[in-house]
Amino acid sequence: MTDTYFEILRAGVNTTMQDAGRNHLYHIGVTISGAMDQRNFKLANLLINNKLNETVIEFAYQGPLLKLNEGKINFAITGDVIFNIIRNNSVTEEGKCYQNYILNDGEQIDIISTKKSVYGYLSINGGFQLEEMWKSCSINTKAEIGPNDGKKYSINDKIFIKKSTVEKIKYKKISHKNYFNNIVRVIKGTNFDYFSEAAKNIFFKEEYSVTRLVDRMGMRLDGQNLKNIVDTNIKSEGLIRGTIQVPADGKPIILLSDHGTIGGYPKIAVVISADLDKVAQLSPGTKIRFKEVSLAEAEKLFNQYTEETKKYLNEHN
Repeated sequence: MTDTYFEILRAGVNTTMQDAGRNHLYHIGVTISGAMDQRNFKLANLLINNKLNETVIEFAYQGPLLKLNEGKINFAITGDVIFNIIRNNSVTEEGKCYQNYILNDGEQIDIISTKKSVYGYLSINGGFQLEEMWKSCSINTKAEIGPNDGKKYSINDKIFIKKSTVEKIKYKKISHKNYFNNIVRVIKGTNFDYFSEAAKNIFFKEEYSVTRLVDRMGMRLDGQNLKNIVDTNIKSEGLIRGTIQVPADGKPIILLSDHGTIGGYPKIAVVISADLDKVAQLSPGTKIRFKEVSLAEAEKLFNQYTEETKKYLNEHN
């Protein structure tokens, strides 16, 4: 335990703690949660020599303004993020993502905003002083599960930091480009045949827009309505991240990290695991198209994504 802590001078839009999430709790209605962009979460920890599952600060759009008190730390930020470091001599240093920095007692990190994406990640060498709940420190604000009483951080809150090994960490920088395109690959959902042939064609051929109705639970899309020819409600079934439900209004909803564990809207498709990080970073107004792939192809793409991530991490370790 140390006395080193961040004082929150500005909380930001959606500042929480996240890690890889909590597993094996669907049967009691608790979803996995965890970082929305798992690759950037891992890269944040890699940069300051943490274990890859060490808890980080996740922020969306405008991030927090943090003042360090009673210590010295090594930190890194990943994502497509604009941030400054306010030094003790009143000099403002423009920060760069994907490299580590030393922050001294009294200095500040001003995370101004994300750019063409939604989520960014702040890691601290050694991690934060947090109490696990079901083997995870991820905060689910809808269920009020996790540190900080399961709530987003607010102005004047304090976040205590474990001992940071500043002197032993060499300056590290990695070359990483956040890659986005508008093609989201999916497999057919269990209720695919609930929809008319015209609706199926629309789903795979027409563009959809990400609306402002998006959070860690899900993402509502706007576009042509998808006509249901069987029933707009079904008996509630288990859900997973990436499921695309279609309620009675015909507008698809993509479920994200804090989704409910069961639901009664028909499921037209499921986003493949290899595309989940990309989907989480889609900002309102983005145009997307869905592309169908087979289950075998989805498995192959996930294996490629996993191997690419491992190779990337090993190359920069």
